[in-house]
Amino acid sequence: MKKTMLAVGMLILALSTAQAQKLTAAGATFPYPIYSKWFSEYSAAHPGVEINYQSIGSGGGIRQVTAGLVDFGASDGPMTDEQLAASKVKLIHLPTVLGAVVPVFNVPGVSDLRFSSDVLADVYLGKIANWNDGRIAKDNPGVHLPDQKIIVVHRSDGSGTTYIFTDYLSKVSREWADGPGKGTSPSWPVGVGGKGNEGVAGLVRQLPGAIGYVELIYALQNKISFGAMKNPAGNWVKASIGGVTEAAASMKQMPADFRVSITNAPGANSYPISSFTWLLVPLKSSDPAKAKVLKDMLSWIVKSGESEVSSLSYAPLPQAVVDKELKVIYGLQ
Repeated sequence: MKKTMLAVGMLILALSTAQAQKLTAAGATFPYPIYSKWFSEYSAAHPGVEINYQSIGSGGGIRQVTAGLVDFGASDGPMTDEQLAASKVKLIHLPTVLGAVVPVFNVPGVSDLRFSSDVLADVYLGKIANWNDGRIAKDNPGVHLPDQKIIVVHRSDGSGTTYIFTDYLSKVSREWADGPGKGTSPSWPVGVGGKGNEGVAGLVRQLPGAIGYVELIYALQNKISFGAMKNPAGNWVKASIGGVTEAAASMKQMPADFRVSITNAPGANSYPISSFTWLLVPLKSSDPAKAKVLKDMLSWIVKSGESEVSSLSYAPLPQAVVDKELKVIYGLQ
């Protein structure tokens, strides 16, 4: 009897050891609140599985996953063809949620502001340098704007949130497109840098007169005022799940590689600085056990995790994208 119990115990231990897996990942801060929730819940439901995600910015995530230093990465800006070709690992972009980048501000005595696209671009170009500038006043009739210098805050690290923001600015401002352009680390004409969405939010809170850009949940969690944007239909809209969903609905066909931009999308209520965010996942893993856990986790996120995203002010994936993505996930090796 003792021998039988010992054998059973050893079998259970062997099975639990075989199931124990640690996945490492790094990248975007934009989706970190929902990723943190998902990875914690998945680990709790799968004893022995640990997912260590470092919120270091999209640029860092791309560098680490392409070098094979982590099991998967995350980015809010799709990788370029050149980055994909140079990667040691063949990767696929898998969209997880949709979110909004919002202009946050700290203007004493002002809680609501509107920003037209050309005004926001010229603030970040340094052409509008004071809060009582006539062009800001024109967008905000009846608002008492102080005679105060604008402190421009941007990301200091390679950032997918920056990619989304500058992708938008490049679509609405020829001068921006021909100058700094879109990217994760553009050459900023003016301003001070903060690391991560957390760093930008912190600087804007600390500096009277500051303006910055963060993912919506960071503005809400930090109780920072954020502005309404004028969309291509000419309507003033504040970031919302509905506005992001409408922006996504403008996309008629998701590309096979899932790399797509939905900034400045048409639609009466479409929020113009909206985007998908992606996990960067190897098509084939060198570790079959890890590959099995990763595949199961990804399918759980798409099939079950999506129901939780609205509680953190993200928009869930359209069903057509979910269906397309599951086929890719099931084909991972």
